[in-house]
Amino acid sequence: MVVNGRPLKRMKRRVTADLSDFLAFPSAGDGSSAGAPFRTSVRAFLSRHAILPPPSSLFPHLLTWQILFRVGDLTADGPNGSPAVVCLDVVEEDVARSRSVYCDQCRVVGWSGNPVCAKRYHFIIKADGGSIGGSHKSCAGCGEVLHLSESRCKSCNRVMTTEDVEDWIYHQLEDTTHLLHGVVHANGFGHLLRVNGREGGSKFLSGCHIMDFWDRLCKLLGVRKVSLLDVSKKYGLEYRLLYAITKGHSWYGDWGYEFGAGSFALTLDAYKAAVETLSKQPLSNYLSQGRKPRTRLQDLISFYQSLSECELINIRDLFCFLMSLIHDAHKSSSRVDGVTCKKLQFCTSSALCAWTISDVERVEEAMFRVLRAVTGPNWVSWRALRGAVCKVASPELLDYCLKELKGKRTHDGMVVNARCHPDSGAIEYRLEHGSVPVNENPSSTNSAVVTNYPSEEHLVRDLRYLYGSMLHPQTIMLNNASQPNRDLAIISAIKLLDCKQFVKDYHLENKLRVENPLAIHLSCEVELMDQSEDIATIPPPEQIVLSPDATIGDLKLEVSKAFQEVYLMFRRFQAEELLGYGGVDEATQVKLLLGSTELVRVQGRCLGKNGLSRFRMERGIERWTVECSCGAKDDDGERMLACDVCGVWQHTRCAGIPDFEGVPARFVCVRCSLSPVTNAGGLCNEDKTTIGSIVVFGSSGGGGSG
Repeated sequence: MVVNGRPLKRMKRRVTADLSDFLAFPSAGDGSSAGAPFRTSVRAFLSRHAILPPPSSLFPHLLTWQILFRVGDLTADGPNGSPAVVCLDVVEEDVARSRSVYCDQCRVVGWSGNPVCAKRYHFIIKADGGSIGGSHKSCAGCGEVLHLSESRCKSCNRVMTTEDVEDWIYHQLEDTTHLLHGVVHANGFGHLLRVNGREGGSKFLSGCHIMDFWDRLCKLLGVRKVSLLDVSKKYGLEYRLLYAITKGHSWYGDWGYEFGAGSFALTLDAYKAAVETLSKQPLSNYLSQGRKPRTRLQDLISFYQSLSECELINIRDLFCFLMSLIHDAHKSSSRVDGVTCKKLQFCTSSALCAWTISDVERVEEAMFRVLRAVTGPNWVSWRALRGAVCKVASPELLDYCLKELKGKRTHDGMVVNARCHPDSGAIEYRLEHGSVPVNENPSSTNSAVVTNYPSEEHLVRDLRYLYGSMLHPQTIMLNNASQPNRDLAIISAIKLLDCKQFVKDYHLENKLRVENPLAIHLSCEVELMDQSEDIATIPPPEQIVLSPDATIGDLKLEVSKAFQEVYLMFRRFQAEELLGYGGVDEATQVKLLLGSTELVRVQGRCLGKNGLSRFRMERGIERWTVECSCGAKDDDGERMLACDVCGVWQHTRCAGIPDFEGVPARFVCVRCSLSPVTNAGGLCNEDKTTIGSIVVFGSSGGGGSG
């Protein structure tokens, strides 16, 4: 296709050449509003970089901005295709008119006491490469893609309404397939809801690319804090457990996300202790002693110990080595006859210091005899060969000889060949006539041996098996550990899985001072006059930036403006008094009065009471009390149930109800069950009542005794 004498792909290249690079944005000169908090920076950012497509005018409470990026020099369809383009949608949600006023993420991360913000900004990259604000939407009846100009679906004849389009947009805000979905409240507190890299369907962007972009964007916009719920998976495994064992923190910790809040009242110290306890479990606890038959787990541990040039002592060593093999196999392995092979530096002759040459030759000769006994073209597995000669030498010497067996020549001229089985990936050996490449002299410090390694697919399969056998709390196998040590390992694994909330603090106040050192920077707290203590609301301090010659009157004006803009319940807020500085003339300069003070408190009032109760807290207007035996005092996102007598909430797990069981129709907590008032009232009016984890059958139930 040619447009104006030019091929269409040439035209596309010319258009995308002016786009910012997703992998480097923001670069120098891309600043939005230097030295400004999020409430100001986000408006400047959208004004400078985004466009507002015409369909957005249909829903002023859901304005959808678009920003296009090129992805480095990548092309969509081969080297001659059009440049790869990523669309970032920014949905500006008017919370007062939204279908969902309150924020579930704020509730579980500990920010439920914050007032409801006036705006939420959703930053979304769709998995299909499209845009929420585009001109095509899905039919609510059959899912057929329609243009906005079409009033009726051609497939199911359904009439498209404005409500249908609005439903589609809200559905996009709940879609779990997005490559990126982050939401930031007007006060600068945000949540990273979704990151899906290549395993999640991304064609061009890895998870690291997306996280790098998100982190740079948050810094650019002056975001204060971002929380996330780490339920990420890699290779089908809980990555927060696997990564904590190998790195000591979550995967998101590479970008500065730290422990935020643990479920079941877990603390940072408990998290750190669990990491250390589980990761330092000795591998000897999993290896049998005596004459018991070896298991697959023990064979795998021994196999990878033999492959590693460094001694693998504990769980962390083993999983770090296995993850490095998977990474190398994925990045730099070469394909030889369909088998993944790579070169590892061979350790010098010092590796033989514990064994003599005659020891090695004795073991090799024993292995030759086993291989000679195999007839025809059959192969002998690594496990079978090792088991056949297990009494000849120590396990360490056997593993060393197996590692170096390929290419060894027997006295009758046969040569040992080795391969990875194409299906199972297991190492196999056999004797062959002819010349198999012989390993170079191991005494040379610069020599390298070609060692056959399992394929990436087989390495991942081994990783899953080892994860299930050594890390997952329900399937941990500790053959030689005492029962207390086994219980401690299981408890540690459960704790790591229960720690999902992580938070990054961007330290906005420090960033603002660096970017605008001449201005006056104040963290301002507000206090409402005539506010009863039982409904008192104290929002987080807002960052106020003033000119060097600003007065107290200017300060009050900026404080009023900031809180009116950020919070719905402060829409008519007026700052009246600077606490601790009563009677000061409003013409007094701030720098002369406050000096180096960085935190101020301002008292004021809201003119009118509209919205005070509804928008007072992100947790909503309902009141609840959490008092669980684990120590939890607030909602942490885990499953809970309330006592039917006192109404106090607690975790179902802590009440003895497994996660796979349903919640009982009637539940009475242990404290109420022991109360004389409750006992006097009787518990037998229902067919079945659960007291803690004990089921009690009533007299009317006719069900016998529990």
